Amino acid sequence: MTERDARMETVAMLIQPGANPEIVVNAVKAAFPNLVVIEEQPEPKSLFLRRRARTLGWFQALGQFATMAVSKFGKRFTEGRAREILAAHGADASIDPAVRRIVVPSANSPQFLEAFDGIRPAALLLVSCRMLKAQTLAAISCPVLNLHAGINPQYRGLQGGYWSRVLGDEANFGTTVHLVDAGVDTGGVLYQQRMKPGKRDTMHTYPLLQTAAATGIILAALTDAVNGTLMPRTIEAPSRQWYHPPVWTWLWNGITRGIW
Repeated sequence: MTERDARMETVAMLIQPGANPEIVVNAVKAAFPNLVVIEEQPEPKSLFLRRRARTLGWFQALGQFATMAVSKFGKRFTEGRAREILAAHGADASIDPAVRRIVVPSANSPQFLEAFDGIRPAALLLVSCRMLKAQTLAAISCPVLNLHAGINPQYRGLQGGYWSRVLGDEANFGTTVHLVDAGVDTGGVLYQQRMKPGKRDTMHTYPLLQTAAATGIILAALTDAVNGTLMPRTIEAPSRQWYHPPVWTWLWNGITRGIW
């Protein structure tokens, strides 16, 4: 398939509303004009909290939820840095009304599979959405890729950029595009992009930086997917799944080390 043929293939993205997914939408639409966005609605916070408590216990779950709630108050102080990141990487986080969008309640709902069957894309890219259940993934007939704000396999899960800094491992501050399987960010790695966070970056801006700096590898992975030239690889490194830091950890690292 030629580059021109690849541009005419339909590519789909599954996202939740937010600035980071829109950066990817705007980057992908330029390379794949037939892009279709499937937008799922965020899950209720109560459901998130109960699910996390089943996994880690209520003490840790409430501590992580407190971090998410308290840290939102600092978001207004990072707006200037966010604008700098967008400008530095030529990224656009605005919503383009010309891009076709389909709204579904959940990535694992019948409505999603109905939308997917109507589109029949050559590739599906996940950005900031729910984890696909095994039965949902089994019903998808094209390569499924995920944009992960972390270097796999060391920083699977959530807040990979934050934890790489906390562990003094900024050499592995970056982004991974990988194939999706039934695990949590355990699919074969396609591309990785490392970058250096700035002194003014925080948990609010790490994912923005990781997304804006990685549009090149996103387009490379999607092009491979529609051309049938994907080359996933397994990286031999310690593998660990991470979550949001509980509020006491977040405050300690912020106050004592300046890592917010």
